[in-house]
Order: sequence, then C-alpha cells, then structure tokens
Amino acid sequence: MSQNTFGSAFKVTTFGESHGAALGCIIDGCPAGLKITRDDIQSDLNRRRPGASFAGQSNAAVTARKEADEVEILSGVFEEKSEGTPIALLIRNTSQHSKDYGNLAGTFRPGHADFTYFEKYGFRDYRGGGRSSGRETAARVAAGAVAKRLVLALTDGKAKVTAYTERAAGISIEKTDFDKIEKNPLRAADCEAAKKMQAKIEEFRSQGNSAGGIVACKIEGIPAGLGEPVFGKLDALLAQAVMSVGAIKGIEFGSGFDAADASGKENNDKMRAAQDGKSVEFLTNNAGGILGGISNGNEIFFRAAVKPVPSIFLQQETVSFDGERFTDADLVIEGRHDVCLCPRIVPVIEAMVWLVLADMLLQQQNARVN
Repeated sequence: MSQNTFGSAFKVTTFGESHGAALGCIIDGCPAGLKITRDDIQSDLNRRRPGASFAGQSNAAVTARKEADEVEILSGVFEEKSEGTPIALLIRNTSQHSKDYGNLAGTFRPGHADFTYFEKYGFRDYRGGGRSSGRETAARVAAGAVAKRLVLALTDGKAKVTAYTERAAGISIEKTDFDKIEKNPLRAADCEAAKKMQAKIEEFRSQGNSAGGIVACKIEGIPAGLGEPVFGKLDALLAQAVMSVGAIKGIEFGSGFDAADASGKENNDKMRAAQDGKSVEFLTNNAGGILGGISNGNEIFFRAAVKPVPSIFLQQETVSFDGERFTDADLVIEGRHDVCLCPRIVPVIEAMVWLVLADMLLQQQNARVN
C-alpha cells in the first residue's frame, strides 16, 4: 500500500510532486450542507505559500520561490455548500526551476529522502524531491481548511487550533502572546524573540547553512471524550499526523519528556469539581489534555521538533549512483530553499490537527451538517 490517504471517516488523499504540473487532494467523507468557499481555503494556503513577505517584512527564513498557490475546487461543492460527494482541490505549480536539480539525477542529497526513495522504488523524481518535497504540504493545508469548517460546525464554533514558533535557530521565546503570532515573520508568540531569531537565521543564510526549531500547538474547545481506546488514541493519531510532515523529528504532549524525571505526585494532574458540580476542572495540565488517549476537556498541548532544512549551500559528502555502482561524491546544492521551516510549518501543523479532529468527531457523532 502506498499510504497516500489519511483518516478513517474523514479521508484525505493527496497527490502531486514539487515540480509536476500540480498538487492536490481528494476529500471523502465530508457531510453534505457544510458551507465551503474558495476564500476559506485560499486564506490558509496564503499563510503557507512560499516567496511572500510577511506583513511588509522580509523573511530570511523562507525560500525565494514564488508560488501563488491558487486553489481550484473541481468537485464536491455546489453554491458554496458541500454535496456529500468527494471534494477535489487542485493547486497548480507555476514557478518550477527544474534545471536547478540537473546535477542530482544520480547524486543523493544528504538529509533528504533521495536515497530511501531510490532504495524503495528503484527510481525517483530528483526535481526537488518529487513527492517527498515539503511542497506536498500545500495539499494538506487545503484539506485542513475544509476540515476546519467541519470541526467548527460540529463544535458550535468553539474549537480553536493555534500553532506558533516556540524556538528557532537556538533562540526561544521568553513570553507567550498569541496576538503576536501573525505579526512577525517567524510566527513566534514573542515579537522581541522573533527579531533575535530572524537575525540568527540571517547569519545561517549568509553562511549557506540552515536552522531548525520547535513549533508548539494548543487546541481549545474540544469536549472531553474524544478519541478511541487502544489503537485510535487521540494523542497517537495527532502524533502520526504531525510526524507525517517530513521535517518533524519528534513530538511531546504536555510535560512530555520532562515527565521522565518527575514523580507521580508531581506529574499527575490535580482535579476538582466545577462550582456547578456538573463538570471537572484540572488545576494542572501535565497530560497535555489527553488521558488514556481520550481528551479530558482540558487544553490539548504539544510541541514538535523541526529539523534544519537539509538543502544547504555548503559542500557535503554523499554518494552517486551510475546505474551499476555507488561512488563517493561531493555535492553543493543549488536552487531556492528555506533556511528555517518553522514559520511555514505552523499552518501545516494546524491543518493536520484539523484533519484529525474532523475524523475523530465524525467517528464519535457521524453528524450531518445543516
């Protein structure tokens, strides 16, 4: 199985390559009657798209590749309402520089999926990594925009997903102000820290190098009881969704790995009955809002580790394959590439969360949207 489909009740299949004609997705399982507009989808794609300045500010972190990422709704929506049939979304590639990858036809880029794709299939699209390119995430963001509309409908507008850069190029935020996320190029929850991140990333760019970071995400307005026992745990599915993004190398929920050094008394979240006696309140959130794989009504919180961009403009040791044997080679990558992926991964992580929530809510309610 090629595993290009994500979800159970709300299924999304993505297709396309970085330097192909287009990317896109097919969404199956969206109930009829959901209001969906092209602008809803486009606005999320605009947050992810490459080559754009941020609120008038240049961004040292992102690639110079400019793509409009204009979405086309091919099917499944009529008069801005879902029909209950498969929704097909298309995003055409318009700014490919495939010649930049001519020297990679037989040479494997370190840190990329070039070698593993070759070993699996015996053949690969060397133009920007083909299917393994980060550009594939545009299709996820488009699908996530539809999932968001569904989740908001199923939660009476209460659900909210907020991702942000917590750390980049070795610099962490010192305070958390969610109003600042969309007001700086790093999408950090601290504008002063973002300036320091930007300066450090500019250093990496001038050296031909790259940087990684940490993206945090909080999920609000999700009722207790969401998630399936054992193999359908909410945190397990969120982890799968986030880890399926190529640049993510780790994830932790709540106190995460710090729990390994805590005692049970320190790590267990204290509970109290709400004043009305009809609900429960948690005094702490070391569990990250999930217990036994099921949401407990608290804020769901996780952090994801983003690796440094593997495409760097420095000479690297690698190998080439001439059709018969491998030989040692040195490589300097050309083209247009991000320096730090954190700001563009923020909307991708949000999209994957919306997809999981849509799937889980439909499994729980099998609701019809009117």
